[in-house]
Amino acid sequence: MSIKVEVFSSPGCSKCGKAKYVLEDIAKEIGGNRIDWHEVNILDEIDYAVQLGVLSTPSIAIDGVLIFTSLPSEKRLH
Repeated sequence: MSIKVEVFSSPGCSKCGKAKYVLEDIAKEIGGNRIDWHEVNILDEIDYAVQLGVLSTPSIAIDGVLIFTSLPSEKRLH
């Protein structure tokens, strides 16, 4: 069973790139199919972002629940 991770980002967000980079590394480290992550552009998915309570980027949801409302440390993501 894989964990669904969504990174909410917006164009021009400098911290969003770092969040994606860190998640890519963690996904590779843990194993290919254990983490299913993708980027969600809040401009394209504004209704979904509002439904989860996303107020800023980057925000991270795990299995459909907003967990981080700002960029956490790599240690916290593990």
